[in-house]
Amino acid sequence: MRLANQTRQVQPLTAKILYITSMLSILLAACAAPAAPQSTATPTNAPAPTPIAHNANWTPMIQAFGEVEMALVPPGCFMMGNEDGRRDERPENEICFEQPYWIDRTEVTNAQYGSEGHMAGANYPRENLLWAEARDFCTARGARLPTEAEWEYAARGPDSLIYPWGNKLIDDNLVFDRNSPSQTAEVGSKPAGASWVGALDMSGNVFEWVSSIYARYPYDATDGRESPDDTISPRVYRGGIQSYIDYGASATIRFRLSPTERNWFVGFRCARDNEA
Repeated sequence: MRLANQTRQVQPLTAKILYITSMLSILLAACAAPAAPQSTATPTNAPAPTPIAHNANWTPMIQAFGEVEMALVPPGCFMMGNEDGRRDERPENEICFEQPYWIDRTEVTNAQYGSEGHMAGANYPRENLLWAEARDFCTARGARLPTEAEWEYAARGPDSLIYPWGNKLIDDNLVFDRNSPSQTAEVGSKPAGASWVGALDMSGNVFEWVSSIYARYPYDATDGRESPDDTISPRVYRGGIQSYIDYGASATIRFRLSPTERNWFVGFRCARDNEA
């Protein structure tokens, strides 16, 4: 009888020991197992790269800011303008960037803007906008319009190419009046025409507003042409859809338009400073 009582007392104790042992095993296994991967928020900056001497030395870096892909433009120098181009593309002058910046990989679309322009379709570039409307959209997104120099450097790079892909016009690399009369296309439809940083449609599709007031070269960001509040002086638009003149679809050509005018062939893309 006494032995039976002892057996009943041992059984609960054994169960407790087994339970504790089991829990310790689980805890030890958890500590030994590799940690589950953690989702990270999309970064809003990147380490500042060293200046780039040639386009081929740079591998495009694309990041999403919200739902918008942007390409990082590294520091470097290039020759802005084209001595063989129109009079307002001369003289060429060297422009250097000490800090990287970001530029939209594509033109802002109808879907991103929230309404359609002349051409319907979610992924078509949004055009037919006043300069201030483009400026304000970028500002609301935590970005800005690129300067004329920033836009051209992102299109041409340290090699100072005439077109984003090289120095020869290749019709299949862009959407313009020789292959798509009076029509734009969905953004990014010509991947072979990408620039050295991975930006698409910098030649062809719609022209693009930049921040700069139209002024003579050489470009000087400190001479007043980057005033954000001047709503009277003509502003520059870049990125040809036309071929009726020499270099008409090049990344060097520049046109002007009153900020109070709209045109179906003028859209835009945004830029932003790198915050690293």
